[in-house]
Amino acid sequence: MDSGQALSEQETITFLEGKISVAAALRSPYRTVHRVLLRADREDRTVRWLQHRAREADVPVAQVGAAEIDAVTQGNSHGGIAAEAGQRQFVSLEALLPRGNGPAFVVMLDGIEDPFNFGQSLRALYAMGAHGVALRARNWMSAAATVARASAGASELMPMAVAETVAEAAEFYRERGLMVACAQKENALPIDEADLTAPLFLLVGGEKRGVTRSFAKQADLCLQIPYDRVSYEPSLGTTAAAAALAYEVMRQRKHARRAV
Repeated sequence: MDSGQALSEQETITFLEGKISVAAALRSPYRTVHRVLLRADREDRTVRWLQHRAREADVPVAQVGAAEIDAVTQGNSHGGIAAEAGQRQFVSLEALLPRGNGPAFVVMLDGIEDPFNFGQSLRALYAMGAHGVALRARNWMSAAATVARASAGASELMPMAVAETVAEAAEFYRERGLMVACAQKENALPIDEADLTAPLFLLVGGEKRGVTRSFAKQADLCLQIPYDRVSYEPSLGTTAAAAALAYEVMRQRKHARRAV
């Protein structure tokens, strides 16, 4: 499979919902928005702003009844706003590497079993400056509406690529000079003691399985998040772990730039 193309050759229709998700999709180069749906009886600043953004993106706007929007959305928190869009497009693994924007920081999210956790992890990684996210072919981007809302639109803006296996992605980036690291509790270095300023490929495992021992043994660096206020061996959830790891990478790199 060519990871630079969509996972399926036949486009499927996805409905995104809510102001933030729709606005992000209109900005995204990774998904085609066919039309924006706005509840006909809603007239306010948000609606006018979205109409303006849609015109800028050359996307038609349809003002429809509440029942039509309810039929293509989940729950009742969409605010009368939805978008009919095409399938999420993925880039190549090579395209996740930055072009002159500091040392690479590529993350692979693997084995996450909840779309909300997946979306929130993407949100944290995007906010902390990760250059891109690698995924396996079976991933939560099929639940686009849920992931977009949980990520506050970051899922529409973050460059993402598909690899068949974790090992394939790790080897690809190692060959291009990235240090391969993973989040792991055993035989791991606390994140505040590790040098994370070099080009980095970081694997973050899912809620139940985490990172396999075989991968941890082959990694250049295993990282753990230190704790100060508990006496037992804790483990952060995937979302919190991804946020803590990405923040430490961002913090160290900002400090390194200031020191130059």
